[in-house]
Amino acid sequence: GSFWASMIVPWNSLKPEILRAVIEEFVLRAGTDYGAQEASLETKVRDVKRLLEAGQAQLVFDPETETCDIRHTPYNGNAP
Repeated sequence: GSFWASMIVPWNSLKPEILRAVIEEFVLRAGTDYGAQEASLETKVRDVKRLLEAGQAQLVFDPETETCDIRHTPYNGNAP
C-alpha cells in the first residue's frame, strides 16, 4: 500500500476557475458514456458540477501522483 492516503477536497473550497479546470480535465480523461447522443463539453462539465453540488460525487486528491480525481460518493443510506 501507499504511505500517502488520498484526501477528499471540498469542491466549494476551490476557486470557480480552478474547479472548472479540474472538472474539464476529468471529463476529457474519463470519456463519459452518454449513449447514442454525445453531449458537449459544457453539458458534461455542468452535469459533473451538479453531482458535486448534490454530494453525489467528490473531489479526491492523490498526494502520491499529485492528481485530482472525481469519484461517486459512497452509498450513505440516503439515496433512493
